Amino acid sequence: MKILVTGSSGRVGRAAIERLLEEGHQVIGIDAAPSSDTRWPSAKVDMRDYGQVLDAVVDLEPEIDAIVHLAAIVGAKVAPSTHIFHTNTAISYNVFQAAKIAGVKNIVFASSETLLGIPFTEPPPYFPVDDSVTSKPESSYALSKLVDEAVAAEFCRWDPSLKMIGLRFSWVKEPHQYNEFKATEQNPELQKWNLWSYVDSRDCAQAISLALNSDLSGFHHFVIAADDTVMTRPTRALVAVYYPDVPIQGQIDEHGSLVSSRLARDVLGYRPKYSWRDNRADVS
Repeated sequence: MKILVTGSSGRVGRAAIERLLEEGHQVIGIDAAPSSDTRWPSAKVDMRDYGQVLDAVVDLEPEIDAIVHLAAIVGAKVAPSTHIFHTNTAISYNVFQAAKIAGVKNIVFASSETLLGIPFTEPPPYFPVDDSVTSKPESSYALSKLVDEAVAAEFCRWDPSLKMIGLRFSWVKEPHQYNEFKATEQNPELQKWNLWSYVDSRDCAQAISLALNSDLSGFHHFVIAADDTVMTRPTRALVAVYYPDVPIQGQIDEHGSLVSSRLARDVLGYRPKYSWRDNRADVS
């Protein structure tokens, strides 16, 4: 396929492009700060400007087969809340509308685990929390992702031949960032906010590839997380201390994640392949 990747210079963008190139796809990256990597063409685009986004998409039409939309302000506290909400929702609408004009029917975009109720100031109804829970945005960032999903659902209602998949990524980490887990090991409170969940950027890329190649139609969302937590202490011990009143449904492995990717596993075939424990000697 010929695939346009927005936010191509970010953590998920870089990993996604690496995988897509390995799979033999042609990739075009657009970003506010495009990569200097010469293995794929990149362009500087202000994603907030619909005209620029439309030009970037339509100029490639009719050759473009799919869009991977990753451009966003990531995180709830990295900028003023109003700026985050306005920027993220505008960017996503610009991409979705430009894709509609260009006739692109295959769109995968970055949603967020924050829609599960993160930060969990109120405990979730059960563990492991999954795609079945009612969306509960607790920040302007999460609210922007809920709007993205709602807009995608309506675009798909307008056009039943359209596929739009929102991947609710957990806390994305690259291998060199696993050292950050040391602090959490000493003080679990530091990451109680997302139930000690994470996902390797390369597994994000796996999920993107699976979503692009799926034969689904309409709008779908999937939680994408690692199978384990960032902690060495057993998951049930963490639950006993921090969430003693939350029921556990089903099996949780010794270090199993409290954020479940079961739906992505069942529907897309997603299987996390990377864990910080594989590099444990480097982070102990």
